[in-house]
Amino acid sequence: MKHSKQIFAVVIAVLVVSVTLGAISIVPSAVAQEEVTPFPSREKVISVTGNAISSVEPNLVNISFGVEVQEKTAKDALASNSELMNKVITAVKQVGITDAEIGTSQFNIYPVYNYYQEKDTGKNVQELIGYKVSNIINIKTEKLDSIAQIIDGAVDAGVNRVDSVYFSLSPDVASKLKDDLLEKAVLNAKSKAELALSPLNYKIIGVKAISLSEFSIPYPMPMYDMAYSEGAAKSSMPTPIFSSDQDVNTSVNVVFLIGSN
Repeated sequence: MKHSKQIFAVVIAVLVVSVTLGAISIVPSAVAQEEVTPFPSREKVISVTGNAISSVEPNLVNISFGVEVQEKTAKDALASNSELMNKVITAVKQVGITDAEIGTSQFNIYPVYNYYQEKDTGKNVQELIGYKVSNIINIKTEKLDSIAQIIDGAVDAGVNRVDSVYFSLSPDVASKLKDDLLEKAVLNAKSKAELALSPLNYKIIGVKAISLSEFSIPYPMPMYDMAYSEGAAKSSMPTPIFSSDQDVNTSVNVVFLIGSN
């Protein structure tokens, strides 16, 4: 009986030690967890979006036109197309267009078929009737005053397809405009923030973050689109082409640090 009491006392002692050690092991964990918990930020901020827009006159014109011919053989179609395109290139160069301003945008050669149904058998027949060659070039130039002469000279030389004429900005002009608008957008954001903070008796004391949006230029819209048939009459008057100003814009988002006055 005495032996049993001793065993029971040992068990109680072990349990007490275990509980005590368990309690001790929890304390550091709790302390560590409290230490890594970040304090809430006391920064006061205001987030503002600034905008800037400018209406600019395009200084670059893109003209897309070419020659389409059809002959019985691919060789004849290619030869006929090449002859006409050489005349077209010569004509546009006479207006002052250089090789650097001319580029081939599309060249195709493909067979042309005639489809019909035989009366006797009712069978659908595919008959090769020739080959068509299409050669489209693109002229990109800052000589906006020569647009009518370029088109009319090319048509007189053999162009029978004028796809489009549209206006845009040259890379140099676009880059300078982007820098100017960016500065204006940031100043616009600052002005908005100051206006909003004034009645609250707060002021800007710094900048926490800034993000820039993409420089936005409207997609160039074709100003001229037509095709000439073989026997189309050509007017002696120059082709009228007019450009219009383009609205270019950009925006920034600025997060300002603020403090009381």
